[in-house]
Amino acid sequence: MRILIAEDDQVLADGLLRSLRAAGAAVDHVASGSEADAALMTNNEFDLLILDLGLPRLHGLEVLKRLRSRGSTMPVLILTAADAIEERVKGLDLGADDYMAKPFSLQELEARVRALTRRGMGGASSTIKHGPLVYDQAGRVATIDGKMVELSARELGLLEVLLQRAGRLVSKDQLVERLCEWG
Repeated sequence: MRILIAEDDQVLADGLLRSLRAAGAAVDHVASGSEADAALMTNNEFDLLILDLGLPRLHGLEVLKRLRSRGSTMPVLILTAADAIEERVKGLDLGADDYMAKPFSLQELEARVRALTRRGMGGASSTIKHGPLVYDQAGRVATIDGKMVELSARELGLLEVLLQRAGRLVSKDQLVERLCEWG
């Protein structure tokens, strides 16, 4: 899973990066709206955008408008201090898939990330089956014939990418794009 975080609060961004990386995601971070817009124009391999609204140089809602105007269906989770009902409605009407107000529960955010990325892949189930192999994306657990397989976070990420594209060729460039962060 590849996530872009657009957040200008470095402390919050660092916490999100650590948490989502520990959950096995490849996570990139930008601190301004213009950087987010540029990253989204040049890289369409993100599975999710976590977007703050109060970004410098380009407001988060403008980033969202531009993303949707390019025809992107990438799931977007707005994560912002602006929690008035009017702000929520505006963000959702402009194309956000979910909206969380700060402060928030990290456990809830991680669950919403999993739900949005599942939905973005076109399915509501968090389980992928391929022969005797069963992979639970929510729990990040792989089993073969009911027996748990011990895999590292990187190996689980690779397994997830390959299972999501079962039966199709996956190039090295595609794997790097899906599993690796910038740099």
